[in-house]
Amino acid sequence: MTAAETLRAASPVSITLPGRGVHQLGEPGAWTKPTAPLSSRIVYAAAHVIPRATGDNTPGAAADIDWDATLAYRRELWSYGLGVADAMDTAQRGMGLDWTATAELIRRTGAEAKRVGGLLACGAGTDQLDLTTLPSGEAGLNKVVDAYREQIAVVTESGANVVIMASRALAQVATSPEDYVSVYSRLLDEAEQPVVLHWLGTMFDPALHGYWGSADIDRATTVFRGLIDAHANKVDGIKVSLLDASHEIALRRALPPGTRMYTGDDFNYPELIIGDDQGHSDALLGIFAAIYPAASTALQELDRGNTARAEEILRSTQQLGRHIFAAPTYYYKTGIAFLSWLNGQQPGFSMVGGLASGRSVEHLTTLFVLADEAGLLSDPALAVHRMGLFLEVNGVVS
Repeated sequence: MTAAETLRAASPVSITLPGRGVHQLGEPGAWTKPTAPLSSRIVYAAAHVIPRATGDNTPGAAADIDWDATLAYRRELWSYGLGVADAMDTAQRGMGLDWTATAELIRRTGAEAKRVGGLLACGAGTDQLDLTTLPSGEAGLNKVVDAYREQIAVVTESGANVVIMASRALAQVATSPEDYVSVYSRLLDEAEQPVVLHWLGTMFDPALHGYWGSADIDRATTVFRGLIDAHANKVDGIKVSLLDASHEIALRRALPPGTRMYTGDDFNYPELIIGDDQGHSDALLGIFAAIYPAASTALQELDRGNTARAEEILRSTQQLGRHIFAAPTYYYKTGIAFLSWLNGQQPGFSMVGGLASGRSVEHLTTLFVLADEAGLLSDPALAVHRMGLFLEVNGVVS
C-alpha cells in the first residue's frame, strides 16, 4: 500500500447525506488511458458546454461560454481515446445554446481536434430558425433545407464529421412522410462526405413527436429505412436515441452493408455495444461524457478480446446512466454537468439557460452516491467538499 493509500485508509472520506445518513466514499476506479487508438468500436462521447462563471446564463439569455474549460473537457475525452460529438443535444441545443454560440463551439472544437488529432463529429440542425414565423408548405420546407445547409457548411469547414440532427422546424412544417424524405434526400444528395443521421425520440425532445411522418414507431421506421437504403452511399451511420434496445437491434440488422449503428441508448448501451453473433452497435452517447474513464477502459478490454470484462465494466455504470437519464429525460444534461463539477472540471455548478435547476436535490444526491459506487468520483475529497457546498446552499444542514 502506498503512503497515499495508507493515509486515505486511516482517514476515509465521508459525508452526511439527506435521508441517507453518513456515506463513506470508496476509491476511484482503476481506469486507464489507452496506449493505442481504440479499434473494435467507433465511439463518440457527446460533450456538454461549460458556461462562464460570471456570465448571464439565465433562461432566455444568449449563451456565455467558458471556452477554456469547455475545450479542456473535450481534450480530456480525447485523452481517453474517445471521439467527441459536439453541438449535439448534450450541449443543450434547443435548451439554452443558441446558434451563434453553437457555430463558435463548432469552429473552436474543430480547431482543437485538428491540433490534438482527435476524432470529432458535430451536429447540424435548423435551430437558427424562428418557429413562430416559419411559413407552411413548400416555402417552409425550403427554409428548413437552407437552414440545414448553413449549419452543414459550418461543420464541414471545421473539419468535423457531419451529424444531421432531427429538426423541430421540420417536425412543425412537414405534413407527410414524403416531406421528410424530400428534405433529407436533398441534403444527402448534396453531402460531400457520408454523414450520420440522428433520430432523436420524444423522451429527449417532445417537439419531435411524429418524426418521419408518423407517431407509430413501425411506420416511422419504414420511412427511415427507405431513406437510408436509397442513399446508402451517403450515410456513414445512424444514431438512434429511442431507448428501445429491441428496436435498435432489429434496425441494426436491417441496415445496408457498411452502414453503422451508433447507439444513442443511454439505458441499454452495454448489451448493444457488446453485441451478439449478428453484430454490434458503435456508440454516440451522452452518458459517455459522464462515464468516459470507465467507458474507455471497457473498450480497451474489448480491443484485447476480454469481452466479459468489458461488459462487466459497462454494466457497473448502467445504474448511474439510467438515473442520469431518468424521466424527464431531456434534463439529463443537468446530471452530466453536476458530475463534471464534482470532479473539478468546471468552476461552478452552472449551465447555460439556467438548466442547473433541472434536477432536484434528491436526484443529484442519488447521482453522487451512484457515481461513487461506480468509481467515477476522481477525487473523493473534492467531491465531498463540493457536495457539501451544494447541500448547504440548498438549505440542507447536517
